[in-house]
Amino acid sequence: MIHVTDSRRSRLYEELSTESRRYLAAYALFNQAVADHLDLHPTDVQCLSLLTAEPEPLTVRQIADLTGLTTGSATRLVDRLERGGYVARTPDSQDRRRVLVTPVPERIARVAAVWDDLAPAWHALLDSHTEDELEIITRHMRRAHDLSHAQMRHLRSRPKPD
Repeated sequence: MIHVTDSRRSRLYEELSTESRRYLAAYALFNQAVADHLDLHPTDVQCLSLLTAEPEPLTVRQIADLTGLTTGSATRLVDRLERGGYVARTPDSQDRRRVLVTPVPERIARVAAVWDDLAPAWHALLDSHTEDELEIITRHMRRAHDLSHAQMRHLRSRPKPD
């Protein structure tokens, strides 16, 4: 009996590995299509997504930490977004030495309109799942997010291969 379970588990891991690679590639290509549609860089789209998911504005250092970029690269990213009118740099009222990056709602609405146009198809996909399945998917995504960040830190701490 254990052999059957191990065999099934092995097959499921293999299938999940294949589907995960396909999903991640599809998401990266989807993100590129959204960025192209908005005349933005794919990293800019992801940064805007992260900024609007946070309850408070972030510093450039926090953006660097969230994205895995160096502070110099994060600064250039924020510069691009600021030139495009998507974000504004504002002094932190609690600490005047800090500058916060704040999304500009009127410009973010441009990005939100693209998502609103695409949302019905994503909602239809999610509607095909039970509430229990949605909880499992959400838990998996949350844990995969945390693992991805840990893996990124691990990769960045290691020397690059020859």
